[in-house]
Amino acid sequence: MKRNFWKMGLAAAITITGVVTAVPQKMVNAATLKAPIKRVQINYLPGKSVKIWTNYDGGQLIAFHAKDKSKWNVVEVAVDRKQRLWYRIGPNEWIEARYTVDINQTKSKSIVAKKKNNRNNRQKERKRQRFVNQVAKSKNKVIISKLNINKIKGIEKTSVNKQTATVEVNKRAKAVADLARSQVGKGYAWGGNGPDNFDCSGLVQYIYNKVGGISLPRVTTDQVKVGVTVAMNQLQPGDLLYWGSPDAPYHVGIYIGNNQYVNAASPDQGVVQQTISSYFYPCIAKRVIQ
Repeated sequence: MKRNFWKMGLAAAITITGVVTAVPQKMVNAATLKAPIKRVQINYLPGKSVKIWTNYDGGQLIAFHAKDKSKWNVVEVAVDRKQRLWYRIGPNEWIEARYTVDINQTKSKSIVAKKKNNRNNRQKERKRQRFVNQVAKSKNKVIISKLNINKIKGIEKTSVNKQTATVEVNKRAKAVADLARSQVGKGYAWGGNGPDNFDCSGLVQYIYNKVGGISLPRVTTDQVKVGVTVAMNQLQPGDLLYWGSPDAPYHVGIYIGNNQYVNAASPDQGVVQQTISSYFYPCIAKRVIQ
């Protein structure tokens, strides 16, 4: 059996013989005669201690008190004649239960309060996150709407630009074909650049510089390097036709539509309009207006 621990206090008690002796005070965690039922903490008034009695019903007051916030093992429980609950905290040492709180219960309440607080915090966080998501979705919808509008505008703008470019290309190609027709009947001169006499490459350079919007090289071997190759069954007015070798042609003419072309043919013929013939068939065709 464990013995209680004691300490000397400042209060004094007078013995039967009249000698003044020191009155012991109870240590907070005193051992008890029985196994504790539970642990309690003094919870009376801040800074105020609780009286300890020798018995729960008509007992005498003990000199020392249970300090505020001190913790005690309860080894027995009893109810007095006034139906007040008492705790025995040591041999012949009783305190009123109403001045204490159950430590385990306090911890449980604290845990419950903490869990409740955590749950409330999680709920608040979920609400906040839902709000953030809603705002983000709204912004995304606005952004998507703007993107769609811009995309539509971009498509429309691109479509308009393509249509405008196509109209411009067709306009330039027609101008080349029309100017080529107007040169028919003019004379041929080796190295002729116009406006009255031309050789084949001089005629092409002159017309493209005037209305085609493209500055072509002077000779056929350089002119054939400009533009993209097109199939003979996909010719359009303004395309250039070459004869000889695709890499080094010796003659060039301008296609004007309906299987016809204009070229500075020879000193005897001058600038003429002719039909594409299997006897004199182009080796390659190039489109320089795109």
